[in-house]
Amino acid sequence: MRNSLLLTLLGLLILLFRIAYIQFIQGGELKLKAYQQQTSDRSVNPQRGTIYDATGQKILAISSTVETVTVNPTTIDEKEKIAQKLSELFELDYETVLKKIKKRSSIETIVRKVDKDKTNELRKWLEENNIRQGVNIDEDTKRYYPYNNLASQVIGFCGSDNQGLYGIEAKYENILKGTKGSISRITDASGTQIDDTSEEYTDPINGDSLVLTIDATIQGIAEKYLKEACIDNKCTDGGNIIIMNPQNGDVLALAGYPDFNLNDPFAIDESLPKDEQSKQMQALWRNKAISDTYEPGSTFKLVTASSALEEGITTPDKEGEFTCIGYIDVAGVKMKCWRYYRPHGSESLRQALMNSCNPVFIGLGGKIGVTKYYSYLRKFGFFKTTGIDLPGEAGSIFLAEDKVGPVELGTIAFGQRFEITPIQMATMLSTIANKGVYIKPHLVKKIISSSEFDENGNPKETIINPETGEQVISEETSKNVLSMMQTVVEEGTGKNAGVEGYNIGGKTGTSEDGVNTGKYVTSFIGVAPIENPQVVVLVTLYNPTGEGGHHEGVRL
Repeated sequence: MRNSLLLTLLGLLILLFRIAYIQFIQGGELKLKAYQQQTSDRSVNPQRGTIYDATGQKILAISSTVETVTVNPTTIDEKEKIAQKLSELFELDYETVLKKIKKRSSIETIVRKVDKDKTNELRKWLEENNIRQGVNIDEDTKRYYPYNNLASQVIGFCGSDNQGLYGIEAKYENILKGTKGSISRITDASGTQIDDTSEEYTDPINGDSLVLTIDATIQGIAEKYLKEACIDNKCTDGGNIIIMNPQNGDVLALAGYPDFNLNDPFAIDESLPKDEQSKQMQALWRNKAISDTYEPGSTFKLVTASSALEEGITTPDKEGEFTCIGYIDVAGVKMKCWRYYRPHGSESLRQALMNSCNPVFIGLGGKIGVTKYYSYLRKFGFFKTTGIDLPGEAGSIFLAEDKVGPVELGTIAFGQRFEITPIQMATMLSTIANKGVYIKPHLVKKIISSSEFDENGNPKETIINPETGEQVISEETSKNVLSMMQTVVEEGTGKNAGVEGYNIGGKTGTSEDGVNTGKYVTSFIGVAPIENPQVVVLVTLYNPTGEGGHHEGVRL
């Protein structure tokens, strides 16, 4: 009797312990499982935020309404019949569709992002065949780019799940994507909807919109003339153009050639081998102005001139201050002028920049010295990325300061044997044009909320303010460099950049694209108007092989 009582008490204690364990330890997990078993959820995609150009009027990217078809396999009776209709209507493989419909799961996606005329046809067929459950048609969104190729490497594109994959679409994913909604309904253990219950709909929250600094008109003009330049000069590796407002860092245009159609980013030459197809796509998507480095060549003499003027080593117009004999001796090494066969002779700094005379800038580099020269490189931002709001920005490649001797410094001083990105170069000239104050480049100037409104019912806007850095050179030095650049265009190697009625400054450059590759990079960097700079322009052509050759100033 006593043993039976003890066993009963022990059993009760074990039962109580088990109940307590289920209630307090496993309660949350079991509650979640019960909810998942008793409900059937489908997500509802939000509309991705719109991307506008700088005017706020031209739409560069927008989401249109489409629909997605899913099935609940456990609630479908006529599986073959439905599979046949879905495969015919949406041009899908019948066996693949049937396999999905026969799965032991609560939800399977049949087709995404289809136009409403197709889904309306499906709705009609379901009604005619008295099919009330198992096939779901839910609202979805599809990304559309009204201008096709325009600014393709800047804007980027989205994948099938509406996630940004490249460019602005990827960089601002968290702002553009919004928050998914859901459709929930109560079901029994088999997944069948319980009578007299309704679906619970949670609204998605649409993504916020962006206003870019890119002006669609300026971008279109830049792309038109870049394409012409690359074709006319037979540039085997394409080219790019950056147009930037030096007063606030707005990037007004960022063009790359070749480009691609944002509405069909995966279009490729299918005759190529698979690995070549992948390389071709990656090359088209790649924004070389941001992600690739190059030797700037003689355009970099602007850095040397600015540093030497700021240090008081030279002045713009002292006649006969320099003499070009076709070369300069640096630590026993003869470093040639590009026109060594016909030396420039007596020159001022202005004339040296106008003539792009290497020995003058090699000599100035030596007078500035490694430590001081590298301090200016640091101030101009060459030892860091610019921080422009695009993914994949590359950094520069320079010799470590303690590895730089007289010859290496001389080579750097006229723009060779190191690599920077085009955006770093454009930022450097923007800094000079901005009265010597460092200015950071950026591509988004405003964020427009989709869910927050002011007292007048207008969407709230967040303005992205320009970011400036330190005073790199004085305003006086800035004016002197800009003045000398004007002479380059009016009388020197940059004459082809002259435009009647406008005061334009510029500097040409040519460099080797890598060591012993036989390829060259030709570039021109310009600013206008000189008296109050509004735009900085950098044009870079990669390996021009046309009749005009690759020499600076010839083809730009």
